[in-house]
Amino acid sequence: MQVTKTKLNDVLIFEPKVFGDERGFFMETFRADFFTEQTGVKELVQDNHSKSASGILRGLHYQTEHTQGKLVRVTQGSVYDVAVDLRESSSTFGQWVGVELSAQNHKQLWVPAGFAHGFYVTSQTAEFVYKCTDYYHPQAEVSISWNDPQLNIDWPLVNGKQPNLSAKDAQGLSFVDAPKFA
Repeated sequence: MQVTKTKLNDVLIFEPKVFGDERGFFMETFRADFFTEQTGVKELVQDNHSKSASGILRGLHYQTEHTQGKLVRVTQGSVYDVAVDLRESSSTFGQWVGVELSAQNHKQLWVPAGFAHGFYVTSQTAEFVYKCTDYYHPQAEVSISWNDPQLNIDWPLVNGKQPNLSAKDAQGLSFVDAPKFA
């Protein structure tokens, strides 16, 4: 597995080796000892799987308690995946990185605790799978506005149309007002 650093401290891209022939392919998507060596994280406790249509944007989410690191990947379709550093002590605080994740490129993004996370579906549909370091704790969930002017995320909107948002995400906080981490 190849690991690439991004411009944000601690956010990594994992690219598995894919072995394929006329029958299909095989790849190892997760190996605990290698993952721990790269991230320092010893346990992932929850797997999630979502399916979304083109133009849907989920995020930017995080939890202020029971903070979650997430190892994310796409098993069908493609998304533009974004992580925002919310750690005030970090040299990359307030910055974001975006990565295309797709069933074709097999990339995975490691988004550590202390980051907001979201994705935008760029294909007709996409299935999104991720492992978490802690359990979902809805009482502590926060959503930052996808189009916050301070963050100025360059989402690749399909045909320039506004994204389809949940009610919660439509009411997302501004980056300035959102709780941060030390």
